[in-house]
Amino acid sequence: MRLQPWQRAGCVGVGVSVDRRHFILLGLAGAAGMACAASTPTTTAAPSPKRRLLVVGDSLSAEYGLRRGSGWVALADQRLKAELPGTEVVNASISGDTTSGGRSRLAALLAQHRPTHVVIELGGNDALRGLPLEMTRANLAAMAQQAKAAGAKVMLIGMQVPPNYGPGYTRDFQALFPQVAKQESAALLPFLLAGVADDADPMRWFQADRIHPNEAAHPRILANVWPVLLPWLKQPGAKG
Repeated sequence: MRLQPWQRAGCVGVGVSVDRRHFILLGLAGAAGMACAASTPTTTAAPSPKRRLLVVGDSLSAEYGLRRGSGWVALADQRLKAELPGTEVVNASISGDTTSGGRSRLAALLAQHRPTHVVIELGGNDALRGLPLEMTRANLAAMAQQAKAAGAKVMLIGMQVPPNYGPGYTRDFQALFPQVAKQESAALLPFLLAGVADDADPMRWFQADRIHPNEAAHPRILANVWPVLLPWLKQPGAKG
Protein backbone atom coordinates (compact mmCIF):
# COMPACT_ATOMS: atom_id res chain seq x y z
CA MET A 1 0.00 0.00 0.00
CA ARG A 2 1.32 3.41 -0.94
CA LEU A 3 0.94 6.18 1.63
CA GLN A 4 1.07 9.79 0.57
CA PRO A 5 3.80 12.01 2.13
CA TRP A 6 1.28 14.50 3.48
CA GLN A 7 -0.56 11.94 5.65
CA ARG A 8 0.43 13.47 8.96
CA ALA A 9 -1.08 15.72 11.63
CA GLY A 10 -4.66 16.89 11.63
CA CYS A 11 -7.98 15.81 13.02
CA VAL A 12 -11.58 15.12 12.32
CA GLY A 13 -12.69 17.34 15.14
CA VAL A 14 -10.42 18.31 18.00
CA GLY A 15 -12.09 20.76 20.33
CA VAL A 16 -15.69 19.66 19.73
CA SER A 17 -17.59 18.40 22.76
CA VAL A 18 -18.64 14.80 22.32
CA ASP A 19 -21.59 13.07 23.97
CA ARG A 20 -20.63 9.84 25.76
CA ARG A 21 -22.89 7.71 23.59
CA HIS A 22 -22.55 9.58 20.36
CA PHE A 23 -19.32 10.39 18.59
CA ILE A 24 -18.55 12.35 15.43
CA LEU A 25 -17.24 10.07 12.88
CA LEU A 26 -16.90 12.28 13.13
CA GLY A 27 2.49 5.51 -12.55
CA LEU A 28 1.18 2.55 -13.16
CA ALA A 29 4.06 0.40 -11.98
CA GLY A 30 4.74 -1.39 -15.26
CA ALA A 31 8.05 -0.67 -17.02
CA ALA A 32 9.10 -1.90 -20.42
CA GLY A 33 11.93 -4.42 -20.36
CA MET A 34 15.03 -3.65 -22.38
CA ALA A 35 16.15 -6.34 -24.78
CA CYS A 36 19.70 -7.44 -24.09
CA ALA A 37 22.20 -9.69 -25.79
CA ALA A 38 21.21 -13.34 -25.89
CA SER A 39 23.88 -14.24 -23.38
CA THR A 40 22.78 -11.53 -20.93
CA PRO A 41 20.07 -12.36 -18.36
CA THR A 42 16.93 -10.26 -18.65
CA THR A 43 14.57 -9.04 -15.93
CA THR A 44 10.80 -9.15 -16.16
CA ALA A 45 8.79 -6.10 -15.19
CA ALA A 46 6.22 -6.57 -12.43
CA PRO A 47 2.73 -6.99 -13.88
CA SER A 48 0.28 -4.15 -13.50
CA PRO A 49 -2.37 -4.78 -10.84
CA LYS A 50 -5.79 -6.00 -11.95
CA ARG A 51 -7.37 -3.49 -9.58
CA ARG A 52 -6.04 -0.28 -8.11
CA LEU A 53 -8.04 1.01 -5.14
CA LEU A 54 -7.69 4.71 -4.29
CA VAL A 55 -8.94 5.76 -0.83
CA VAL A 56 -9.62 9.49 -0.45
CA GLY A 57 -10.48 10.23 3.16
CA ASP A 58 -9.76 12.18 6.32
CA SER A 59 -8.10 11.26 9.64
CA LEU A 60 -10.35 8.21 10.06
CA SER A 61 -8.53 6.68 7.11
CA ALA A 62 -5.16 8.45 7.48
CA GLU A 63 -4.12 6.65 10.70
CA TYR A 64 -4.25 9.78 12.84
CA GLY A 65 -2.62 9.02 16.20
CA LEU A 66 -1.92 5.39 15.23
CA ARG A 67 1.11 3.28 14.38
CA ARG A 68 1.70 3.18 10.65
CA GLY A 69 0.06 0.12 9.19
CA SER A 70 -2.57 -0.31 11.93
CA GLY A 71 -5.46 1.66 10.42
CA TRP A 72 -8.39 0.10 8.59
CA VAL A 73 -7.02 0.92 5.12
CA ALA A 74 -3.72 -0.83 5.86
CA LEU A 75 -5.58 -3.77 7.37
CA ALA A 76 -7.75 -3.97 4.26
CA ASP A 77 -4.64 -3.94 2.09
CA GLN A 78 -3.17 -6.86 4.05
CA ARG A 79 -6.37 -8.86 3.77
CA LEU A 80 -6.78 -8.11 0.07
CA LYS A 81 -3.28 -9.42 -0.62
CA ALA A 82 -4.44 -12.76 0.77
CA GLU A 83 -8.03 -12.90 -0.49
CA LEU A 84 -7.99 -10.87 -3.70
CA PRO A 85 -4.48 -10.94 -5.21
CA GLY A 86 -3.81 -8.40 -7.90
CA THR A 87 -5.31 -5.52 -5.90
CA GLU A 88 -3.14 -2.50 -5.15
CA VAL A 89 -4.24 -0.01 -2.47
CA VAL A 90 -3.28 3.67 -2.54
CA ASN A 91 -4.19 5.60 0.60
CA ALA A 92 -4.54 9.27 -0.31
CA SER A 93 -6.26 10.29 2.93
CA ILE A 94 -5.35 13.51 4.75
CA SER A 95 -6.19 14.27 8.37
CA GLY A 96 -8.53 17.24 8.64
CA ASP A 97 -9.66 17.06 5.01
CA THR A 98 -13.13 18.15 3.91
CA THR A 99 -15.18 17.29 0.84
CA SER A 100 -13.99 20.57 -0.70
CA GLY A 101 -10.38 19.57 -0.14
CA GLY A 102 -10.96 16.12 -1.55
CA ARG A 103 -12.71 17.54 -4.58
CA SER A 104 -9.87 19.98 -5.27
CA ARG A 105 -7.18 17.28 -5.29
CA LEU A 106 -9.05 14.37 -6.83
CA ALA A 107 -8.25 15.17 -10.48
CA ALA A 108 -4.51 15.03 -9.80
CA LEU A 109 -4.88 11.77 -7.86
CA LEU A 110 -6.86 10.18 -10.68
CA ALA A 111 -4.27 11.25 -13.23
CA GLN A 112 -1.36 10.02 -11.08
CA HIS A 113 -2.72 6.66 -9.93
CA ARG A 114 -5.30 5.74 -12.61
CA PRO A 115 -7.46 3.75 -10.17
CA THR A 116 -10.08 1.21 -11.15
CA HIS A 117 -11.94 1.80 -7.87
CA VAL A 118 -12.26 4.90 -5.66
CA VAL A 119 -13.44 4.99 -2.04
CA ILE A 120 -14.57 8.42 -0.79
CA GLU A 121 -14.51 8.73 3.02
CA LEU A 122 -15.16 12.43 3.59
CA GLY A 123 -17.80 14.61 5.19
CA GLY A 124 -17.15 14.41 8.93
CA ASN A 125 -15.07 17.58 8.98
CA ASP A 126 -17.72 19.39 6.94
CA ALA A 127 -20.19 18.71 9.74
CA LEU A 128 -17.74 19.76 12.45
CA ARG A 129 -17.30 23.10 10.69
CA GLY A 130 -21.02 23.53 10.23
CA LEU A 131 -20.71 23.72 6.47
CA PRO A 132 -23.91 23.76 4.40
CA LEU A 133 -25.23 20.31 3.65
CA GLU A 134 -25.86 21.24 0.04
CA MET A 135 -22.17 22.01 -0.39
CA THR A 136 -21.17 18.65 1.09
CA ARG A 137 -23.69 16.87 -1.14
CA ALA A 138 -22.49 18.73 -4.24
CA ASN A 139 -18.83 18.00 -3.50
CA LEU A 140 -19.45 14.27 -2.99
CA ALA A 141 -21.48 14.07 -6.18
CA ALA A 142 -18.78 15.94 -8.13
CA MET A 143 -16.08 13.59 -6.82
CA ALA A 144 -18.12 10.54 -7.78
CA GLN A 145 -18.66 11.97 -11.25
CA GLN A 146 -14.95 12.75 -11.67
CA ALA A 147 -13.96 9.24 -10.68
CA LYS A 148 -16.52 7.64 -13.00
CA ALA A 149 -15.41 9.86 -15.87
CA ALA A 150 -11.87 8.57 -15.29
CA GLY A 151 -13.12 4.99 -15.62
CA ALA A 152 -13.32 4.07 -11.94
CA LYS A 153 -16.10 2.56 -9.85
CA VAL A 154 -17.08 4.55 -6.75
CA MET A 155 -17.88 3.69 -3.14
CA LEU A 156 -19.09 6.23 -0.56
CA ILE A 157 -18.55 5.82 3.17
CA GLY A 158 -21.18 7.52 5.29
CA MET A 159 -20.82 9.43 8.53
CA GLN A 160 -23.10 10.47 11.37
CA VAL A 161 -23.09 13.37 13.82
CA PRO A 162 -24.31 13.41 17.45
CA PRO A 163 -27.80 14.65 18.32
CA ASN A 164 -26.53 17.90 19.83
CA TYR A 165 -26.29 19.21 16.25
CA GLY A 166 -30.08 19.25 16.21
CA PRO A 167 -32.44 16.59 14.90
CA GLY A 168 -32.84 18.20 11.49
CA TYR A 169 -29.15 18.57 10.72
CA THR A 170 -28.37 15.13 12.17
CA ARG A 171 -31.04 13.45 10.05
CA ASP A 172 -30.23 15.35 6.85
CA PHE A 173 -26.48 14.83 7.17
CA GLN A 174 -26.90 11.09 7.58
CA ALA A 175 -29.29 10.97 4.62
CA LEU A 176 -27.09 12.78 2.11
CA PHE A 177 -24.68 9.83 1.70
CA PRO A 178 -27.32 7.34 0.48
CA GLN A 179 -28.84 10.10 -1.63
CA VAL A 180 -25.56 10.74 -3.45
CA ALA A 181 -24.79 7.02 -3.71
CA LYS A 182 -28.16 6.38 -5.36
CA GLN A 183 -27.84 9.38 -7.66
CA GLU A 184 -24.35 8.38 -8.80
CA SER A 185 -24.87 4.59 -8.80
CA ALA A 186 -22.12 4.19 -6.21
CA ALA A 187 -21.63 1.49 -3.59
CA LEU A 188 -22.41 2.63 -0.05
CA LEU A 189 -21.31 1.86 3.50
CA PRO A 190 -23.87 3.79 5.59
CA PHE A 191 -21.77 4.36 8.75
CA LEU A 192 -18.05 3.73 9.11
CA LEU A 193 -18.09 3.73 12.92
CA ALA A 194 -21.01 1.38 13.49
CA GLY A 195 -20.31 -0.74 16.57
CA VAL A 196 -17.64 1.72 17.67
CA ALA A 197 -19.21 5.15 18.23
CA ASP A 198 -22.55 3.59 19.21
CA ASP A 199 -21.09 0.83 21.38
CA ALA A 200 -22.48 0.49 24.91
CA ASP A 201 -19.05 1.57 26.18
CA PRO A 202 -17.65 3.71 23.35
CA MET A 203 -14.89 5.23 25.48
CA ARG A 204 -12.76 2.10 25.11
CA TRP A 205 -12.64 2.48 21.33
CA PHE A 206 -11.35 6.06 21.20
CA GLN A 207 -8.11 7.87 21.75
CA ALA A 208 -7.71 10.40 24.56
CA ASP A 209 -9.33 13.12 22.43
CA ARG A 210 -12.55 11.04 22.47
CA ILE A 211 -12.96 11.63 18.75
CA HIS A 212 -10.44 9.49 16.86
CA PRO A 213 -10.74 5.69 17.06
CA ASN A 214 -7.84 3.93 18.74
CA GLU A 215 -5.87 1.05 17.26
CA ALA A 216 -8.14 -1.58 18.79
CA ALA A 217 -11.14 -0.07 16.99
CA HIS A 218 -9.75 -0.38 13.47
CA PRO A 219 -10.30 -4.13 13.05
CA ARG A 220 -13.93 -3.43 13.95
CA ILE A 221 -14.03 -0.65 11.38
CA LEU A 222 -12.62 -3.00 8.75
CA ALA A 223 -15.32 -5.52 9.71
CA ASN A 224 -17.87 -2.85 8.75
CA VAL A 225 -16.14 -2.05 5.46
CA TRP A 226 -15.24 -5.54 4.27
CA PRO A 227 -18.71 -6.94 3.40
CA VAL A 228 -19.25 -3.98 1.06
CA LEU A 229 -15.67 -3.58 -0.16
CA LEU A 230 -14.88 -7.14 -1.26
CA PRO A 231 -17.86 -7.84 -3.54
CA TRP A 232 -17.57 -4.33 -4.97
CA LEU A 233 -13.92 -4.91 -5.85
CA LYS A 234 -14.74 -8.24 -7.44
CA GLN A 235 -17.00 -6.48 -9.91
CA PRO A 236 -14.88 -5.31 -12.85
CA GLY A 237 -14.26 -1.59 -13.09
CA ALA A 238 -14.70 0.28 -16.34
CA LYS A 239 -11.02 -0.42 -17.05
CA GLY A 240 -10.99 -4.08 -16.07
